[in-house]
Amino acid sequence: MFSHVMIGVNNIETSKKFYDAILAELGHAPGQIDPKGRCIYMTPTGIFLLTKPINGEPACHGNGTTIGFAAETPALADAWHAAGLINGGTACEDAPGVRPGPAFDLYLAYLRDPDGNKICALHRVTK
Repeated sequence: MFSHVMIGVNNIETSKKFYDAILAELGHAPGQIDPKGRCIYMTPTGIFLLTKPINGEPACHGNGTTIGFAAETPALADAWHAAGLINGGTACEDAPGVRPGPAFDLYLAYLRDPDGNKICALHRVTK
């Protein structure tokens, strides 16, 4: 459904370090800095980008916004969460774990990145 997600950050290098660490836990390569100074993570199914806001104002998180990253297993979601905490992220929501749903359960792990963006690792649990 989505082609890409771009978020505003205040320090590309700090954010790159954070996202390189958490995305490596999910099997993704480090981000690459393009000529415009943006950090780009390319996958076969989509693109995730970090950028300083074009208008020159400080980046801020979206209230009510969450960006989810697919995790193949709960263990990978846990590793993603741990890497985030070690690299400047902060825990938010409940601790990583299963959230029951009517059709399927979700294993979720939530963090805030160094700029306060809310992110999540998600694994769909088969019933």
